[in-house]
Amino acid sequence: MPESSDDHRHDPYVRVRGAREHNLAGVDVDIPRDAIAVFTGVSGSGKSSLAFGTIYAEAQRRYFESVAPYARRLIHQVGAPKVGEITGLPPAVSLEQRRSSPNARSSVGTVTTLSNSLRMLFSRAGSYPAGAERLDSDAFSPNTAAGACPACQGLGRVHATSEELLVPDPELSIREGAIAAWPGAWQGKNLRDVLDTLGHDIDRPWRELDAQDREWILFTDEQPVVTVHPVREAGRIQRPYQGTYMSARRYVMHTFADSKSATLRAKAERFLTSEPCPVCGGSRLRPEALAVTFAGRTIAELASLPLTSLAVLLAGHDDSETARVLTEDLLARIGTVTELGLGYLSLDRTTPSLSNGELQRLRLATQLRSGLFGVVYVLDEPSAGLHPADTEALLVVLDRLKASGNSVFVVEHHLDVMRHADWIVDVGPRAGVHGGRVLHSGPPHELAGVEESATRRFLFDRAAVAERAVREPAGWLRTGPITRHNLRALDAAFPLGVLTAVTGVSGSGKSTLVGALSEELAGVERLVTVDQKPIGRTPRSNLATYTGLFDVVRKLFTATEEARSRDYKAGRFSFNVPGGRCETCQGEGFVSVELLFLPSTYAPCPDCHGARYNPETLEVRLRGLTIAEVLDLTVEAAAGFFADTPAAARSLRTLLDVGLGYLRLGQPATELSGGEAQRIKLASELQRVRRGHTLYVLDEPTTGLHPADVEVLMSQLHGLVDAGHSVIVVEHDMDVVATADWVLDLGPGGGEDGGLIVAEGPPAEVVRVASSRTAPYLAARLDT
Repeated sequence: MPESSDDHRHDPYVRVRGAREHNLAGVDVDIPRDAIAVFTGVSGSGKSSLAFGTIYAEAQRRYFESVAPYARRLIHQVGAPKVGEITGLPPAVSLEQRRSSPNARSSVGTVTTLSNSLRMLFSRAGSYPAGAERLDSDAFSPNTAAGACPACQGLGRVHATSEELLVPDPELSIREGAIAAWPGAWQGKNLRDVLDTLGHDIDRPWRELDAQDREWILFTDEQPVVTVHPVREAGRIQRPYQGTYMSARRYVMHTFADSKSATLRAKAERFLTSEPCPVCGGSRLRPEALAVTFAGRTIAELASLPLTSLAVLLAGHDDSETARVLTEDLLARIGTVTELGLGYLSLDRTTPSLSNGELQRLRLATQLRSGLFGVVYVLDEPSAGLHPADTEALLVVLDRLKASGNSVFVVEHHLDVMRHADWIVDVGPRAGVHGGRVLHSGPPHELAGVEESATRRFLFDRAAVAERAVREPAGWLRTGPITRHNLRALDAAFPLGVLTAVTGVSGSGKSTLVGALSEELAGVERLVTVDQKPIGRTPRSNLATYTGLFDVVRKLFTATEEARSRDYKAGRFSFNVPGGRCETCQGEGFVSVELLFLPSTYAPCPDCHGARYNPETLEVRLRGLTIAEVLDLTVEAAAGFFADTPAAARSLRTLLDVGLGYLRLGQPATELSGGEAQRIKLASELQRVRRGHTLYVLDEPTTGLHPADVEVLMSQLHGLVDAGHSVIVVEHDMDVVATADWVLDLGPGGGEDGGLIVAEGPPAEVVRVASSRTAPYLAARLDT
């Protein structure tokens, strides 16, 4: 370890002493500044707790301490990281793989601020119609009142419905449920009774009703109020009431726009068509903005071009000094995005359609242009979702950040990024309580001598992929022609009964291709898509609730002698309903702290301190543990605790099998990575009793996984295939691709240069295809 320095101003190291965040065991570590330092270790070892939970959190706390006293008072509720002290720490910028709430107005252009520059170009250097007034840059934005098309409010699409959608079976009467779009239960009966009172025949088949009446029932905007006299039912007293009529279209539109229930919105969407706005043609802008052109194109046309094509078009048009200055700035900004392998994206591509890796790299490109120096960039797996060919460009970008006078701290599992680093901090040796120690902090080559390290074996002792018999397909699943994004009438065939890897550079069309697989295709009995979307968006959703394990745990608590004597039912042990929960935080364990000019954050509840329950509920114990203490158990510890409860043991066993033994049962969904969420979904699926053939589709399942964890996951996926199922994975990890039975490689490039099947067949055959950009990297892995 380097010697400590009394003068921290000239100390070239960030020195951490006594870090105890999450599972860190009083860690002391020194990390050099002005260097690329990689934090690695198996999933759950504590590397993110050290890089983000300790180092970045402390830098953020120090920034908070410098702001206004009122804001500081709010910040104190959030708490400081559990660490003795950190010296030599510069200001820090965090780029995590956090997914913000889906927003149709957020796009590649807004994230990178490239849209601002393009709007300025049109405002100052665009070609205006004769006599037209010059517009402010705001008038070229669909997100402002000055620029948004008034017909679609700047969304570009309008929703409509039709009689065929609202009434799929015209042979039924209204009483029999002809209007399928209407709600069920009492609300639907109410609407039928109101129609009956208004004099409409609700017992005749729909097709026999007068066309004018059908039109009014489905599409009127009127909302008449009538006195309804319900038909008397035996044993029920039903008094007359005032009922308001709402047409089927009005109900569907209202539900789709305003309902907070995702289920109700999804149901409403089934009765709607979405089409480009007839006024703006989907461009989202007012006619005045669309009348202005640059290089003969409108701003909407330029925003829809891939960034590589946009750069080519802009480069040839600098006919005025203003245009030259603005296009030079735009080209420099676009250059940093294309450098990170994202040139296939267009400015109008919405952020909800991007992967976590793409979103983080866009933010990284924005930081490159910011010109900051002397800061610590803390990055969360910037290689996620990157093809090996694109990873080389990422390393160049990390070098540029360092060359600008910054420190780059990267949480990473990618071996090429580790080899490129100046320094490695390896945390382990295993996950959860078996981790939390720094096994090595020093140059990468010195890790070779650390026997305890799980990383060492993959970095230095790479064995060739063991030869095994490639499975023969049990049949074929044919799909196409697919025309979506950059796929143009593509036909594809997937073998059944084997493990297939879909490969290709970023943006080549992999996710679009597998997204076209559906249960309607011949050969698919049951389709299970396991994605990386969160299992919930608040601390209320967690591992135990998602897997159904919580139901079992509550029943066990309800059956205890103490609970029976108090007449506590299962609901008493739920933190989602009043009764047993802490009412201060309403069972979340956290309270939301609004930070005014910063995003709101969560802080532990001041009353229950994160336990979620009131004191009376916590007096009931199951084999010595309260319900809060059970939720605080790791999956590994819980497997021992519930070994004699079959329903719980099966669920916990599958979580262990996919390498999640380090997670706590009550771990909030907000703390889980996309890779962890995906493996929880896979474990939930594995614990079900499977009948018949199932097709499993996984989009980059190894994201966020250490190579040791990849081995565990792949043994599970190969086990599914051996049990007679089919598995398709979209993957960039050549370790996974090398063990597949079949490879389907898309390309040759990304965006408009992709969308074709470049190579297909067993890995040994794909490596011989000269036009495949995957082939050389796969060949290197097979020949290791």
